[in-house]
Amino acid sequence: MKMWIVLVLVAFAAGASAQSCSCETMKWATCDDAPCACNILTGDNNRQPLNCTSLIPKCWLMKAEMYRAKKGLDTRTGGKPVESAFVDNDGIYDPECQSDGKFKARQCNNTEECWCVNSAGVRRTDKGDKTLVCEKLVETHWLRLQLTHKALTTPLKAAELKDAIADAINRRYTNFDRKLVDNVEYDADSRLIVVDVKKAEGERQTELANMAYYMEKDVKVSPLFKNPNKFAPVIGGQTLEMENILVYYVDEEPPTFTMKNLSAGIIAVIVVVVLAVVAGLLVLFFARKRQNQKYNKAQVS
Repeated sequence: MKMWIVLVLVAFAAGASAQSCSCETMKWATCDDAPCACNILTGDNNRQPLNCTSLIPKCWLMKAEMYRAKKGLDTRTGGKPVESAFVDNDGIYDPECQSDGKFKARQCNNTEECWCVNSAGVRRTDKGDKTLVCEKLVETHWLRLQLTHKALTTPLKAAELKDAIADAINRRYTNFDRKLVDNVEYDADSRLIVVDVKKAEGERQTELANMAYYMEKDVKVSPLFKNPNKFAPVIGGQTLEMENILVYYVDEEPPTFTMKNLSAGIIAVIVVVVLAVVAGLLVLFFARKRQNQKYNKAQVS
């Protein structure tokens, strides 16, 4: 009888230990006991060890997503703060990561075409070939998050918005420093919340891109956390459910895009605007010329 009790207790303890070994910041992670260690597949037989006490680096997350997409596993589906800000127009790719999870400065997506990225893994140069040199990984120090929330039953208390957003980011994204939420603006008519998250230039401890990537998943698809809850600030007893997000990236150095790689549509728009300006100037020139001629005739007569 005592032997059975001992066996039951051992089995119970083993089960409790197995349950305690999990990765709350990555729902696709697999964890092993004794000692507890978690990892994620980023390729065939390529397991990336994870630190589940913090947000997983964006570079590893993108590699895991690409691998899962290739294997048919669950993954995602499908106003600038300054002139140098830009958005991620290229979408997800299979990145090359450094040993600490940061992006390598040059990315090629397993092709002959390469480009330079910032610390968020977002392209910041024109694309080139394998001879392209990216001298360093330029740091993103400012994010602008444009969030649209779902309709509310009562008007939002805009004065309480900044604290509510900062608290929600801090709680949701593993104690992210709420002081980095620099400014929050609100347009009630369009239900648009603009959140500026900034760190000091030269600061390398905080990875803004990791937080933004987790938030994008919260809003657009489904959370990367094991917990299925989403980013949802509470203001005046009302929960703000977000329905869309757009992220602008501001780097410590401006990007170096050129006209040659702009899409035909964008170039066409630029040409139309330039022609319209030129046409307007010509109309103004001839109108003034006619006025001067009339004035001269009046003086002669």
